[in-house]
Amino acid sequence: MKIILTTLNSKYIHTNLAIRYLKEYVKDLASVDIMEFTINQTMDDIVGEIYKRKPTVLGFSTYIWNVEQTLKIAETIKIILPNTKILLGGPEVSFDSVKLLKEHKFIDYIIYGEGEETFRELINNNKLSEIDGLIYRDGEEITINSPRKLIDKLERIPSPYENIGKEFENKIAYYESSRGCPFSCKFCLSSTIKGVRYFPIDRVKKDILNLIKAGVSQVKFVDRTFNANKLYSMEIMKYIMNLDPKDINFHFEITAHLIDDAILEFLKTPKEGLFQFEIGVQSTNPMTINAISRVTDFEKLKRVTTQIKNNRNIHQHLDLIAGLPYEDYTSFKKSFNDVYSIKPEKLQLGFLKLLKGSDLREKAKEYGFKYLNKPPYEVLSSNYMSYSDIYKLKGIEDIVEKYYNEGYFAHSIQFIIGNFFDSPFDFYEDYAQYWNNMSLNNISHSRNSQYQILLDYYNYKEFDNIDSFKELLKFDYLFNNKKITLPVGIKRLETIPKGKIHELLKEREFLNNCLPEKVNIPTKVLIKDVIIEGFNKDVLTMINSKYVALDRYEEKYLLFYYENNVINKCKVFDVTKFVRS
Repeated sequence: MKIILTTLNSKYIHTNLAIRYLKEYVKDLASVDIMEFTINQTMDDIVGEIYKRKPTVLGFSTYIWNVEQTLKIAETIKIILPNTKILLGGPEVSFDSVKLLKEHKFIDYIIYGEGEETFRELINNNKLSEIDGLIYRDGEEITINSPRKLIDKLERIPSPYENIGKEFENKIAYYESSRGCPFSCKFCLSSTIKGVRYFPIDRVKKDILNLIKAGVSQVKFVDRTFNANKLYSMEIMKYIMNLDPKDINFHFEITAHLIDDAILEFLKTPKEGLFQFEIGVQSTNPMTINAISRVTDFEKLKRVTTQIKNNRNIHQHLDLIAGLPYEDYTSFKKSFNDVYSIKPEKLQLGFLKLLKGSDLREKAKEYGFKYLNKPPYEVLSSNYMSYSDIYKLKGIEDIVEKYYNEGYFAHSIQFIIGNFFDSPFDFYEDYAQYWNNMSLNNISHSRNSQYQILLDYYNYKEFDNIDSFKELLKFDYLFNNKKITLPVGIKRLETIPKGKIHELLKEREFLNNCLPEKVNIPTKVLIKDVIIEGFNKDVLTMINSKYVALDRYEEKYLLFYYENNVINKCKVFDVTKFVRS
């Protein structure tokens, strides 16, 4: 029997955890091959690769982003390999399995719920009617067996990361140290499983070490609430820190209101870029929070995330969801401004998806949700938001992604907001409308052109203090781009000759003033990471004075030293007195 487990990942660098669990769980019974593809590959290529292997059993791991392509591939395989048994599993087929089998005659089996035990019994040729968690076709009849009980002791599941090698190098490895969630948010499928179960801590540590040795670029923990158990989560983070790995980061989904002062103190210590936190806010509207059964304390969340941000060592990604119950356009504006005030490294604007099996999908009529009944099941309108509202927020989401999340325009945008708008949301709304009016969304733009577009917008609005703005825009560009050339519309005060910069970097007084830790680095090495640029405004004063425009022209020369860190990308020093001397 030739068994192949496959899936379509959203990107090449992603890897699938579920099919690796299944492979390991039956390794004493059968040999299982894994084939991973991406949603960007052609169906012909995927089908061809599978056809060459001619599997007896072909299992697909299905998700919201790949189910439609998966069904087309499975149907094609059944036509050309009619004796191949087609098996589907995963969250996207676990809640309307009977309907799927009725509509798609090429599917033989569906595993619903936790799949390891069910898959093992199926591969072991157990009597189909006695396999819990299985739905199968018996002639023209479809049989749904009893649900499978959850695996009580997760240590029974062999690790999929025992013997790994080059296939994970420079990729994202998905990992779970626990299953389940202590909360019951009504938009989330995790609410359908009660309680949290943990893998043994020694097993987790061993897996982490193996992943580091394999050269993965990121370990993305898929625990729904990584810090649900304070001591357990801290032990994992401390272990990672003690290993002091290079060229890798660890991504955790955490709940901020569970972080106490002791944890906050601990979070000052990780090296920059080692950890990333994803924190779901979703809304700051109390009625909305209550309607989705979310447990949160926004004031504590704000205090915690602000303190973490001030440490400048952990990348924070905060989420909002548009389209939730009782959250109209005005309410969402407030939620946006509340979260924006924290200044996270990334602000993700998501749109409500009525996932199969979720409580909100069951209450779609009550809330007036109108949505397409196919992936991604995104809400188009509701009792609280019109489609026009959703459409506008889509434009705002695009601008936030381009101009906020990359951090390339931090000071110039803050200057615009602080001087010409009542709130951050008002700016992003207006700028998104500008992009729409100018049909800028219809073509792709380089990063350089985005600076030019922002300058064009500033001129179009006829905002005053254009000279101050241009200098801040130039500062943003140089802070984030180690390039001598400047975008169109941004003028250079003067070109500092490379020879002059070389001479300055050789002076001990100069280095002691700016980069004392670099005094022993050869000048020819140091100069590769240095740019000195002239400005006709004191931009550092503008930044430190909360973006008050300066009327007076004043020549200033700034040194930009590029460190290529995740958060602290660049150091900037006023070197005017050295350049002029």
